[in-house]
Amino acid sequence: MAEQEWISEVRALVGREYGRVYAWDRVNAPMIRQWCEAMGVDNPLYTDEAYALTTEHEGIVAPPAMLQAWCLEGMHQNNYPPGSTDENPYEALKLLEAQGFASVVAVNSDLSFERYVRLGERLYYTTRLDSVSEEKSTGLGTGYFVTLVMRFFAEAPGGDEPVGQLMFRVFKFRPVQVAKAKPARVEDVPASVPRPRPGISDDTRFFWEGCQVGELRIQRCSACGELQHPPGPACSHCQSLDLSYETVSGQGHLYSFVIMHYPEVPPFAYPNPIGLVELDEGVRLAAGLVDVDPDRLEIGQRLEVVFNTFDGDLVLPQFRPASA
Repeated sequence: MAEQEWISEVRALVGREYGRVYAWDRVNAPMIRQWCEAMGVDNPLYTDEAYALTTEHEGIVAPPAMLQAWCLEGMHQNNYPPGSTDENPYEALKLLEAQGFASVVAVNSDLSFERYVRLGERLYYTTRLDSVSEEKSTGLGTGYFVTLVMRFFAEAPGGDEPVGQLMFRVFKFRPVQVAKAKPARVEDVPASVPRPRPGISDDTRFFWEGCQVGELRIQRCSACGELQHPPGPACSHCQSLDLSYETVSGQGHLYSFVIMHYPEVPPFAYPNPIGLVELDEGVRLAAGLVDVDPDRLEIGQRLEVVFNTFDGDLVLPQFRPASA
């Protein structure tokens, strides 16, 4: 099929509205509680019935950021509740993939809200193919930006009510064919690329000065005593400006992690594991993981801080498996 023919077929789908996808469960307190626990949210409006009854909402409501979670398919792909559409709202992406535009480098989304959703409401969303861009050329290859809009509703006797909207945009591209490089000669190897330097301000200076002397310093509020990271100009708990720091143990566990594979950016080695570490003192920070096998990382494994020096004078806190 000629390019003009298949891309015209894709563009003909723009504006099409795909049918409803329902939530498996009505909005309910157990799922709200579990989501709040997983996300570290402690707002009593979401979990404390007695408190919620004293508010304008007159009862528990769901966190707005939880909106998309209600209508997820679950652990099995395309496993949607009875009554959901059997249309494929991603058929434009399938048509692009059939023409070789199968790679994805990044996506972005924008979630907005009309109102809180309340216990007992049944939610669903519809999908509209909003746009398909002109062909774009990048260093990775050529492709198209595809934008989808999911509109979320709550069923109501007097007419279904809009509760939020998700804009989802993805770049589907055909990778450029890179010729195999010739073996490099010593004289062709560029000088080592230095690591990016952290931005240091009056709010963060104590942290980086601590690294220089092998101390992991976490900001502490002198008014309420709470720790916070990253450092800021005011306490995120009580808004006091009376801040100091505490040198912590550097012991903790792996709360979450990602492994960077591509694009490869000098001077980092790949695969590049980055961890979100929860310190024993209760705060979390992101840092590079060293002396680890990326394929054997496990959530919850014990870690300890190590201070490594780069480019002669840049000292960074990184984490390695805790010694026995």
